[in-house]
Amino acid sequence: MRCDLIFRDVTIIDGTGAARVVGDVGVSGERIAGVGDLGAWSGDREIIATGKVLAPGFIDAHTHDDRAVLCGPSCMTCKMSQGVTTVVVGNCGISLSPVRMTQRPVPPLDLLGDEQWWTFDSFAAYAERLTTDPSPVNTVALIGHMSLRVEAMEGDVRRAATDGEAHRMQTRLREALQQGASGFSTGLYYPPSQDAPTDEVIAVAEALRGTGGLYVTHMRDEGDGVLQSIEETLGIGRAVGVPVVISHHKCTMPQNFGRSAETLALIEAASASQKVDFDVYPYVAGSTVLMPDKLRPNVPVKITWSIPHPELQGKWLADIAAGWGVEQGEAAKRLLPAGAIYFQMDEADVRRIMAHPLSMIGSDGLPHDAFPHPRLWGAFPRVLGHYARDLGLFSLETAVHKMTGRVADVFGLADRGVVRTGAYADLVLFDPLTVRDAADFDNPTLPAEGIEETWVAGQSAYVYGAGATAARAGRVIRRGTHG
Repeated sequence: MRCDLIFRDVTIIDGTGAARVVGDVGVSGERIAGVGDLGAWSGDREIIATGKVLAPGFIDAHTHDDRAVLCGPSCMTCKMSQGVTTVVVGNCGISLSPVRMTQRPVPPLDLLGDEQWWTFDSFAAYAERLTTDPSPVNTVALIGHMSLRVEAMEGDVRRAATDGEAHRMQTRLREALQQGASGFSTGLYYPPSQDAPTDEVIAVAEALRGTGGLYVTHMRDEGDGVLQSIEETLGIGRAVGVPVVISHHKCTMPQNFGRSAETLALIEAASASQKVDFDVYPYVAGSTVLMPDKLRPNVPVKITWSIPHPELQGKWLADIAAGWGVEQGEAAKRLLPAGAIYFQMDEADVRRIMAHPLSMIGSDGLPHDAFPHPRLWGAFPRVLGHYARDLGLFSLETAVHKMTGRVADVFGLADRGVVRTGAYADLVLFDPLTVRDAADFDNPTLPAEGIEETWVAGQSAYVYGAGATAARAGRVIRRGTHG
């Protein structure tokens, strides 16, 4: 048999969590044509990959790539250089559809850009754009409560929605789900959604009932009230009968360090009676918009962008404040609108959460930050290199599973996240001895080392040292379909 591409003598980690095997993998068109001993087969391109690992392309369970996937290969190099071939967009209640904006959106919606990007008044319009002008990676889309809320309440969001407003949000969500969105996300931590009571979220989420869609949430509190927020999240899932995904699970602020032992016990107990999973990124710092009222003296903050003071990106807030001769809170107000990195977690919690069987890996990277958190460029190789290989937190097979087959199962992505005959040829070839994240908090946009090449639907999308190719083989993937 003749194939387009054959990998020979490659170490196959198939994404299921099974032990690695050495063999050949053949690709024809967009699918894997064979796995095993393909000595009698030939390929238009043959790669002798002795000592290298071939894995399913990584699925980033948590992104804010809604706009980035519209901007061509160069905008997605940050992900493809990590081996990522599929991204889940629309997280934390922030989605670029189905609403239009005529002025700069309120934070944190502005993480996706100003009003010129908010032009999609339906999910169908957003999906059509990705069909006619494809992304180099696949896109799984959630619909954000915050986006729906700002539209339905005409910006008057510091209160609970009326029944009519909640119904309007529910209708918009139902339409988007019918048009191919995979679920509903909330960001109850943020001011535009903080005043939404649980009943409002349930009312909107009713659109999910019977659709197979997911409820995905940046919870109301990841600090002192983290247990209560988990209970609220689980209750919303039970109320509408849908699976739940807790976004970037963490325990923030020093007084809560170590509490992941409690949170994981609660989640694990709940998983016996309802479907619940969570994603995590492999860092002790988070990043979002700069919020002066969230500053704490024991949480260092680095600025990632500022509209009035772009020259201060990458600087510590404490140094900026000292230079201006003001308190940090005042300095933060002068920088707005702005973004920041918050060093607010404990390494032991990060490891405990990441190692838990219910975890998935998500970068939570912010692609439009001028000086981004290094997770945007380094999350996946950091798990492979630092945590799996160097620290032995788990096996390489487990690490790959948390980035591939497990994510595909949670999000219902058929024929993705596995290396097997008939699956899509979304693949990454990497060197297990050298793979590592190069990006750090001082140099956040350095591409990973050891990721040799990434393929989407059988097409080479990224080559180490050369960057992104011109391929645009990505598609919008609907939950539970083979699209």
